[in-house]
Amino acid sequence: MNEIRAITTFVRAAALGSLRRAAVDQGISPQAASQAVMQLEKELGVRLFHRTTRKLSLTEEGQRLFDSVQPALSILSSALGDARRSKEEVDGLLRVSAPRAFGMPVLWSHFEEFQRLYPHVRLEVQFDDHFTDLVTERADVGFRGGPPPAGGSIARRLVPIQLVVCASPAYIERNGAPRSIDELAQHRCTGYRRANTGKLAQWQFQIGDEIVYRDVPPAICVNDTQMETQAVLSGLGVGQLGSFNAAVHIRSGRLVPLLTQHVTEYGALYIYYGHRTEQPLRVRTFIDFMIERMADNRDFFLDAAELRAARSPQRGRPASARGHG
Repeated sequence: MNEIRAITTFVRAAALGSLRRAAVDQGISPQAASQAVMQLEKELGVRLFHRTTRKLSLTEEGQRLFDSVQPALSILSSALGDARRSKEEVDGLLRVSAPRAFGMPVLWSHFEEFQRLYPHVRLEVQFDDHFTDLVTERADVGFRGGPPPAGGSIARRLVPIQLVVCASPAYIERNGAPRSIDELAQHRCTGYRRANTGKLAQWQFQIGDEIVYRDVPPAICVNDTQMETQAVLSGLGVGQLGSFNAAVHIRSGRLVPLLTQHVTEYGALYIYYGHRTEQPLRVRTFIDFMIERMADNRDFFLDAAELRAARSPQRGRPASARGHG
């Protein structure tokens, strides 16, 4: 017996005073409505209605059951209605997971814009440098940098992540610019210690068709990519920065890209999520919004022409100063 269907039929019949009208209200046949109530009576071992050819009225046991279940049935009906509306309205709680490195420099301004456009969505953002299993962590959408996220999620590539060796014009003016990977040993360099493992990140270089890894001893080491970017901007040393942090400063002339023939592409920034057909409208809307704003967004990486134009800076002079006089 479908107890929820039987109880619902009973309550509608009691409220409307007719099994036939209850059947029409629920979109079932009168025979199915009558059968549901009889099965409920058999299950409970009591009669719920007095039946005559003209009238349907509650027994004492039926009245007690009606008084007990009607409030709960109203709450259930309201909850089901809310669930259906979540497929039609952009509101409710939206849980997002993202690495700290991409929070402020890449994602946050778009999160703010989404909130302004959809003020009824309650956005809960968890910055976590570990891969987030969406089901286990009860997240709706995740962002991850590097290779595509593994598992059963759908992943969409947004922007490439380049690793670019940079220095400030002031640093180059004082110390010159390294012209080879080996010359980095003669310079003060910054380092990034991964927050999730505690290990010092190796520098990566493209040499021909291969990517080689080097341990570069840091003069200053941090576990936050924005702080490392600030250290390079302040002239404290040469750093290998992610393009999502460096590109805007390179274009403004505040940073000079070095050894650009060795720039590597360290995977990409991905957005990942479960199957769209099972998601509330707020989740689908957020995914579409972020893909529209972020997919191949030139703000966060340098194209080949920009890298070629920046090659081989003269020692002691910033690359941005060449060719202007």
